[in-house]
Amino acid sequence: MKVVIAGAGEVGTHLARMLSSEDHDIVLIDDSPEKLFKINGDVDLMTVAGSAHSFQDLKQTGLAKADLFIAVTPSEERNVLACSMASYLGVARTIARINNSEYLMPRYRAKLNNLGIHELIYPESLAAKEIVASIKQTGTRQLIEFSNGKLLLMGIKVREDAPILNKPFEQLQLEDEQIMVVAINREGRTIIPNGSDYLINGDIVFFVTTRMEQQRVFELTAKKPFEVKNIMFLGGSRIAQKAIEKLGDQYRIKVVEESIEKCEQVAGKYGNALVINGDCRNLKLLKDEGLEKMDAVVATTGNSETNILGCHLAKTLGVRRTIAEVENLAFMGLAENMNIGSIVNKKLIAASYIYRFTLNAAISKVKCLTASDAEVFEFIVKADAKITQKPIKDLGFPDEAKIGGIIRGEEGYIAGGNTQIKEGDKVVVFTLPSGIKKLEKFFK
Repeated sequence: MKVVIAGAGEVGTHLARMLSSEDHDIVLIDDSPEKLFKINGDVDLMTVAGSAHSFQDLKQTGLAKADLFIAVTPSEERNVLACSMASYLGVARTIARINNSEYLMPRYRAKLNNLGIHELIYPESLAAKEIVASIKQTGTRQLIEFSNGKLLLMGIKVREDAPILNKPFEQLQLEDEQIMVVAINREGRTIIPNGSDYLINGDIVFFVTTRMEQQRVFELTAKKPFEVKNIMFLGGSRIAQKAIEKLGDQYRIKVVEESIEKCEQVAGKYGNALVINGDCRNLKLLKDEGLEKMDAVVATTGNSETNILGCHLAKTLGVRRTIAEVENLAFMGLAENMNIGSIVNKKLIAASYIYRFTLNAAISKVKCLTASDAEVFEFIVKADAKITQKPIKDLGFPDEAKIGGIIRGEEGYIAGGNTQIKEGDKVVVFTLPSGIKKLEKFFK
């Protein structure tokens, strides 16, 4: 597939790296030759120094023969206009990064589609959604719902008191047919397990289960979910603001923000938030504002190091739920090793959303697992797809991938070796990056 990306910022370059590793033909256009030079040295792609608002510059990317155009510059207006121009020049599909939720309203989306903007992505809103889910579900590191909760993915860090430790998964499957372990992160390495594998202290484990069995997973991992009422946000960024908006009025919220302008913005928008003008790195200020009394601390400043240290401090003071926005990918492993709680990265979220448009199979959801390099897909099974021809155990499914469950009609089921997948089923699959291309032949 030929993909043209406009914008060599963090999201654009991360996408370019990810897609080029999958042997896509990538062209990256940006008006900064310095940014293009920086990525050109270590990623196999073509770069064009020019404006995404110039028909002439866009033509240099070979846009007329491209399958996908992705506009992820910092400016939403530029992205929308660039997608419209790219459509006019003949690209098959366009995706624009936005930061205005109005564009997502159905009546406006239809108008934008007429202008040639086929898909919209709002990374800050998607990141805020993950933060809200993390606050509401305190027993997990990551919670993902498939088909409105018919199946759940629960990412949990297990400690030495967890009953599930050292128990082979084939035994767990016999005892609890509606619970399956699909991925493990152990000392920074991701494992797609088989029946003889088991968990050890410190593993981050990803379960697929039904909502009915959710409490049983908590029992197996010795987790006791608790209610969050008092929340402190370190930083009043767009992600923080969207999260506060999505949380509603049932929480007591404090926001610590250094910028007077952002303080006024947050205070003016959200009457349920008490806004404190100050430095998030000021320990005395945070203690004076009751950091130790918080049920949850969410660090969403523009600095990954500040967010990591802020959550680490909160943990040492006894805050039970901490969530850090970590945009520097090099710090993801460090953050996990420091045991700072849940991690949110909007680049990975954006990449997950966009990635599904580069595959030939029908996909309703893709998510990067933030504590591992595995990904989870929700495939929609087509008529005569290879996946429907034999029971799962006879398919020769890739070792790097694992089928977690299927959604058939209104019910979700955990998949077993004898499960026969049918047309129209939604299939939840976990895979390492090396298995992604192998999966396509089963579902296309």
